[in-house]
Amino acid sequence: MIEHLDGAVITTGFDVPVEPLRRAAHYTGEPGCIAEARSFAAHFVDQLRTEWCARIGERASGEVMLVVSELITNADRHSNGPYILELEGTDCTVTVCVYDSSDALPLRFPKDPERVGRHGLEIVHALAAEVTAERVPVGKRVRALLTFGE
Repeated sequence: MIEHLDGAVITTGFDVPVEPLRRAAHYTGEPGCIAEARSFAAHFVDQLRTEWCARIGERASGEVMLVVSELITNADRHSNGPYILELEGTDCTVTVCVYDSSDALPLRFPKDPERVGRHGLEIVHALAAEVTAERVPVGKRVRALLTFGE
């Protein structure tokens, strides 16, 4: 940003690009990991509010927690080993990435109110602007991009 003061141009230092806030956590699959991941994500959202002045309301914060819960739960249930949660955010987006050791890509089932269970990916797709899943050398990565407050 540049301020003009009596015709003089003064750089304020705010015109320097800033990297997104990034955090990652590793989980073993022991009981309590899903709750730990939610707590980690809640702290991350608080950091975005403080460090990025992100206007993340309670609803948007809840959506981040729900996406983290669903993706971590899927990794916990369907992989045979540890998993990693990566979060990246700015003042208007949060990206949730979960890596696990299974190379089987998740299946998104058609909407069916009669079906019991298996709605996790359906929920993630409903909340996220973009969802991708890809195989990586150690298994797979599922990524969800959430947008808010522009």
